[in-house]
Amino acid sequence: MKFNKQPFNKSTWIFPLGMLGVFLVSFTLRFWELERFNTLVFDEVYYAKFANDYLTKTPFFNAHPPLSQYIIAIGIWLGTHLPFGKTAINTMAGSQLSPWDYRWLNALTGSFIPLVVGALAYQLVKRHSYAFIAALFAACDGLFLVESRYALNNIYLVLFGILGQLFILKSVEAEGKKRWNCLILAGVFFGASAAIKWNGLWFLLGTYLILICAWIVRFIQKNRGELDLINQDFSELLPAESPIQKLTKLNFLEVGLSLAIIPIVVYSISWIPHLQLNPTPDFWQMQTEILTYHQRIKSGPDVHPYCSAWYGWPLMLRPIVYFYKTATNNAPPDPVLPSLPIGATKAIFDVHAMGNPALWWLSTLALILVIGILVHRLWVWLETRSEASVELLEQHQPIVFPPTTEMWLILYLIVNWMANLLPWVKVTRCVFLYHYMGCSVFATLALAWWVDRWLHSPQTRLRGMGVTAIFLVLGGFAFWMPIYLGLPLSELEWKIRMWLPSWI
Repeated sequence: MKFNKQPFNKSTWIFPLGMLGVFLVSFTLRFWELERFNTLVFDEVYYAKFANDYLTKTPFFNAHPPLSQYIIAIGIWLGTHLPFGKTAINTMAGSQLSPWDYRWLNALTGSFIPLVVGALAYQLVKRHSYAFIAALFAACDGLFLVESRYALNNIYLVLFGILGQLFILKSVEAEGKKRWNCLILAGVFFGASAAIKWNGLWFLLGTYLILICAWIVRFIQKNRGELDLINQDFSELLPAESPIQKLTKLNFLEVGLSLAIIPIVVYSISWIPHLQLNPTPDFWQMQTEILTYHQRIKSGPDVHPYCSAWYGWPLMLRPIVYFYKTATNNAPPDPVLPSLPIGATKAIFDVHAMGNPALWWLSTLALILVIGILVHRLWVWLETRSEASVELLEQHQPIVFPPTTEMWLILYLIVNWMANLLPWVKVTRCVFLYHYMGCSVFATLALAWWVDRWLHSPQTRLRGMGVTAIFLVLGGFAFWMPIYLGLPLSELEWKIRMWLPSWI
């Protein structure tokens, strides 16, 4: 498969300006009326309260590792010392706090996720256009926007997991001290992701699996003599090595340190403040308590009305209503809600934790297509595993799997998407759409790859498809924006956004 590597725009300042624009839009949407609902929204009843418990030295039990609560606690402490963000006050978290106090650090952190997704995309294929499209699509994901506007923990899990993978890929292109710095940072972020929730380990699992894939390919190539032939005669005929290929250059010490020792140490250290406040159960008992707690949780509408099966996540069949309230102009003012729009007699305030349907459905289709490409390439590769392949090498036609950076990218996306999804197959407890957030990053990267290819195609039809996909994602984000931000809607305006009965 040939790919036009012409840059999207040769101007060196266009890319940073574009990324800055993505960040500013993300930042603005996350901070806009952050105190909009003066209450604890969804799982803020746990995380905001637990975070405040650390500050007030109040013992408590939590069924997740403590790192996200520390971060929110830092946000609360800093927020209470800031001279702004005090237009509303409540005591629901155990102290007199403004919603700004326990939400602002999440909003700031979430603003950077599109940039980190773009950085990962660039690290994988070194193409500015792909990085920008990936960042733009990540900024248009409604679920990430909603999760960033409240004191919840999933954005930290995803951000740390992506950063762990980004730095492990950067390490193989660095030498000496810079390599060790990248390896250490990768280990720290992998450990931090697991210290948010245990499913943060899926990013580490994906890294192990792609490393194994790289070694398998290298072993097969070496066994067939391809590596020696290529290194001696044909290296100039092949594309530059993907950073995924270069993972095999990491030695046992580097792999063990970044993918095992440091993550374990970081995870263990993260428990120290919690155990100082809650000495019993101890560290090991706490791990058992977390496991048994989640094993005891059943599934079904009786447990929680928004439980959703893992196989429905890619199609977004069952999102979650984080907040829903109606208000009328003849009722007493509700201290939780903002004022009704001028002239409105009734309004629905709804916060739906759901992705951008255009983005998610197109991303799922993109994943199916890249899986098809990978299967086809594997079939072609297996057919060439004969003595004829050596003859082709001698004729300056080297056959190596995968032959391009793009094929390694496809393998990377599929492996990590599956690593973040398939562990949920055996989980019997009630699970939710936000558990798909890690998977959705790699699905978004798959869609961005297709759109980038189409935009570079010499065929007008394909370029039109790329532009259409971008406008569909942007249009979907704008259309469903009111239920991401909790804007007041009439009953009709609300209903036309509920496309599936299972969304209600």
